[in-house]
Amino acid sequence: MRQILAGTGAVVRSAVPLAELTTLRVGGRATVADCGTTAALVATVQALDTAAIPVLLVAGGSNLLVSDEDVASVVVRVVTEGVEFGADSVTAEAGANWDDVVAKSVRAGFGGLECLSGIPGSAGATPVQNVGAYGVEVANLLRRVQLLDRATGDIHWAGPDELAFGYRTSRLKHRDDAVVLAVEFALHPDGTSAPLRYGELAQRLDATEGETRPAAVVRETVLGLRAGKGMVLDPADHDTWSAGSFFTNPVVPDGEVDRVRAAIRDRLGEVSVPTYPGTGGVKFSAGWLIERAGFAKGFPGAEAPARLSTKHTLALTNRGAATAADIVALARTVRDGVAERFGVVLVPEPVTVGVEL
Repeated sequence: MRQILAGTGAVVRSAVPLAELTTLRVGGRATVADCGTTAALVATVQALDTAAIPVLLVAGGSNLLVSDEDVASVVVRVVTEGVEFGADSVTAEAGANWDDVVAKSVRAGFGGLECLSGIPGSAGATPVQNVGAYGVEVANLLRRVQLLDRATGDIHWAGPDELAFGYRTSRLKHRDDAVVLAVEFALHPDGTSAPLRYGELAQRLDATEGETRPAAVVRETVLGLRAGKGMVLDPADHDTWSAGSFFTNPVVPDGEVDRVRAAIRDRLGEVSVPTYPGTGGVKFSAGWLIERAGFAKGFPGAEAPARLSTKHTLALTNRGAATAADIVALARTVRDGVAERFGVVLVPEPVTVGVEL
């Protein structure tokens, strides 16, 4: 492998436990090629493609569930870190730590990204997943993304209209024909936040929905809210050894909404069900469904190596010694329980490697 990648600029390491490179802290061993520059990243991917060697791209590792078995693919680790500001924008290389990008933008006097504070992972992953939180999505802010076309070797910038953004998805998700090299986001040069669209956040800021606040104030408030739910990485807190929200909020088609509401009534009686408008249907809260299906915070109990977070039922956590198989078993139990009780199939957010849910 070192011979194949000689001259690419990558640093090659053998038998690296992927548990060290993912926020769930599970995963078997693999050969890792660390790429600290965009040139090294492009050259490494192209060299491996030419040699017909499978590639697994990893940056922050916050959205990955990797098998306990050794991984046959070469892990190309994206550790590019450049961040540059324009008059009303920020451009970040794909490997830049996402929360660092947000923090730097706020410190530089810009607004727009603050509601996405505290989200783990890399800048390059944000358009792939169409990352979102507290009423803001990447699709609202992305100006363009730089891509490597693996088939042609072409490097080009693509705008949002080319990425087919949807709820926690994009044209880039679940495909490997393009590699994100950099992202550019539009910012508010006056330092005001994005309009506040999330009720809990607006209430905490004593604002009405649609108002703005100083970006720095919103960032600190968001970080506080996320920390209270175990959603800010902390090596000492097993509630943060997770992939964040493990399931997306399900969008139930309009024709199925009455059936789901009836199933909820049959089990719980007349209750207030949190729902939101969704494309082609009604969005239900996955965390609410999980808890009302009988899976409380900390499920299945203190002795289990993989448990629901003690702070937030939507996070599946590694309590220190869990394997990928433990995480998968817990995910299946929760998914199947919600489907049995309410007739709603939850869809996992993390990308899986070598495992099936």
